[in-house]
Amino acid sequence: MKKQIKLQCIIVGIIALFLQTAANGDVALSKNGSTQYVIISEDENIAPEKWAAKELSRVLTKITGAEFKIQRTSDNIPSTIIIVGRGAVAKKYFPEINFDALDLEEVVIKSSGNKLLISGGRPRGTIYAVSRFLQTQCGVRYWTPYSEKIPTNPNLTIKNLNIREKPAFESRDPYWYPAFNAEWAVRNFSNSQSAHIPEDLGGCIRYKGFVHTFYPLVPPEKYFDAHPEWYSMIDGKRTSKNAQLCLSNNELRNFVVERVKQWIKESPGVSIVSVSQNDWHGNCQCPDCKKIDEREGSPSGSLLEFVNYIAEKIEPEFPNVAIDTLAYQYTRKPPKTITPRKNVIVRLCSIECNFREPLNHESNAKFADDIIGWSKICNRLYIWDYTTDFAHYIQPHPNWFILGENLKFFHQNNVKGVFEQGAYQSYGSEMSELRAWVLAQLLYNPYQDDRVLIKEFLEGYYGAAGDKIRQYMDLMYAASKGYYLSCFSKTDTPFHTFKVLSEAEKILEEAEQMVANDPELLARVRLARLPVRYVWLVRWTQLRKECKELGAKWPLSESRKEVANQWLTVAKGLPGKPWTQVKLINESGVTPDKFIERFATDPQEN
Repeated sequence: MKKQIKLQCIIVGIIALFLQTAANGDVALSKNGSTQYVIISEDENIAPEKWAAKELSRVLTKITGAEFKIQRTSDNIPSTIIIVGRGAVAKKYFPEINFDALDLEEVVIKSSGNKLLISGGRPRGTIYAVSRFLQTQCGVRYWTPYSEKIPTNPNLTIKNLNIREKPAFESRDPYWYPAFNAEWAVRNFSNSQSAHIPEDLGGCIRYKGFVHTFYPLVPPEKYFDAHPEWYSMIDGKRTSKNAQLCLSNNELRNFVVERVKQWIKESPGVSIVSVSQNDWHGNCQCPDCKKIDEREGSPSGSLLEFVNYIAEKIEPEFPNVAIDTLAYQYTRKPPKTITPRKNVIVRLCSIECNFREPLNHESNAKFADDIIGWSKICNRLYIWDYTTDFAHYIQPHPNWFILGENLKFFHQNNVKGVFEQGAYQSYGSEMSELRAWVLAQLLYNPYQDDRVLIKEFLEGYYGAAGDKIRQYMDLMYAASKGYYLSCFSKTDTPFHTFKVLSEAEKILEEAEQMVANDPELLARVRLARLPVRYVWLVRWTQLRKECKELGAKWPLSESRKEVANQWLTVAKGLPGKPWTQVKLINESGVTPDKFIERFATDPQEN
């Protein structure tokens, strides 16, 4: 009997150890690799909430070495619990929270004594809450779909928490190839349709069409012969070649209304339908369209009048569907008097901008004026931003240090959604992993320090070589000062000089040496080095000339063919590791093999 009492005392003492809190209310989730905590994920939770509970269990177990079990029912609830979702247990212990009033992506993380709530709105809030908890409280990082950081801590203590927040933007799309993995996307707070996030993971914002839908809605091959008046009048003639629609034509407007309704019925769950101009100029110059545009001071006038009409007509039948259109190229300037309806999204595009500098820089003054103008009249202003060089995915593109400033600028000007278009066709594009992760983090909260995020990624993803990669980035950014960096830049740029590239080569060689004994990290550094070698190959003759003029030592093999073959070997990647394999080097679809064909022979030199 005495032994039994003694054993009970020991058990009580152990439990008390887990329950004890510091003066500030901190709670020990694990001690010496053991835990008394159980994850509560009730059967009434929806699928994304159940997945979130599994993710929490998986990661906490890895961190602590302790097994964090999941309990599905509200029977026999332990005293030490982590509640994931919003079942009866959550409502019992956190009655102050009105779960039904939470926004669909809102996050709630709250502790009360020995109970911790990780919950949120439906469908995605709880997934985001788990990810926020793991990242902010446990130091977890989901760098890429194939690389994550899970620290080891057998004595995991959590501070007293009371967090309620939601993403800064309603639509968040870091449109880089590594971001298209659904699990990576939800772990990093992306609700991009590009990631094809299934409903079990909370789904995503669903479009019908995306952009440039005039001709998909009204195919000229089907309708032009019978209805030439539906298409642009250019130089006094109706045409469908490199043209748009006649936006003032009432018959066309009603036809498009019915087409949009058809699209919605064909796509259950769609929340946005694109009704937007083709990817060229050619807007209608007929008297009626011209009259509207002259009155409004911009071709956005006839476009917005057209789109407003469509939005008004579909609203009674589809009150939760918005119409999305572009403010792009010739429609970028906002109209004088017309304002978008509440169910209209205007997506402003930054394609003409200088991406070496932030968008509030003097070189981007015209775009800044346009975004400020649209922000004053548009309730749902979206941005289509450009974060790569489409002509050379694989070339140094030093826009890394303006990403955060731009996203703050967007948020400060009433932007609700951001599409950050990058190299979307292949792994291995220049610093694609870094941009995907940094952009995803900033899209959730643009007021984070982007330099800190970049530093953190470099150290976490490249290991000991991280500082050298940062030196390379600093070099390229400094060298590009004063250059107007477009999203279709040339290889022959002022900062791609022999002097700069030689310094970059030295830095990146040192980076390789620092991780030479780690095959995984070495592969990552070699991919990061490909852009510099790309420029060496393309500018070989000019760079050889610069080298001789400087009386400098040539840092590569004397054979361009040999350097090209080395480049191709890295670009081909490693078996079983698709993230190391470069498929395309530009938006036009050029493959590494096709690119290297240019260098089959060495050039003759004088």
